[in-house]
Amino acid sequence: MKEIEYKFKEFTNPITPRERLEKCGEQKLSNQELLAIILRTGSHNESVHVLSQKILEQYKSLYVFKMASLEELQQIKGIGRNKAILIKAMIELGRRIHFSTCEYGEKVTSSGGLAQRLIEQMKDFEQEHFLVIFLNTKNLIIKEITLFIGSLNKSVAHPREIFKEALKVSAASVILAHNHPSGEANPSLADIKLTKRIEKASFAIGIRLLDHLIIGKKYYFSMREHSLLREC
Repeated sequence: MKEIEYKFKEFTNPITPRERLEKCGEQKLSNQELLAIILRTGSHNESVHVLSQKILEQYKSLYVFKMASLEELQQIKGIGRNKAILIKAMIELGRRIHFSTCEYGEKVTSSGGLAQRLIEQMKDFEQEHFLVIFLNTKNLIIKEITLFIGSLNKSVAHPREIFKEALKVSAASVILAHNHPSGEANPSLADIKLTKRIEKASFAIGIRLLDHLIIGKKYYFSMREHSLLREC
């Protein structure tokens, strides 16, 4: 009788995702359980577990899920403005955490290795992002900044802005990178002209321009690998 009572109690009080995380670790939880922990509460008619499952069923994969806009999320019954904002904030924080471990202190040994990391980082950007990566004498990344977001032009990508920051952090060299939202990695004539302009300034200042990477959705283009930069 006691055994029956215990099983009934266990059935009516199932372990929650929060308790499972504490007991088993976050890696053991399903996507539904992780989302339920983040949302905390369900809707008027559904528990948080049902709501979490319904959200995930709306998308073919987590990749499609992370691309959903605020407006698209709010079209799901039970997801209002606050929950949609919470989900988008969670996705963005996860993205930043993922890349924070490889940005600073990473040693750059090849353009290809760095480009593969940047493809994962930038392939979903819908606008052009222009990055400057600052390295020390051992080719360790000491800082990485997004200089601007938007259409590439001479004023925002001026050598002055790049090397002013390089001097602040005592960089020995820099690598430039920007994505093409179209997904294509081939450089435009403007890309090449800008690179030559910045390279000329780098020689004058004494801070090497190691490369300029054009990032597409699957591929990259290296100015150095294609001999568009002078040998250092």
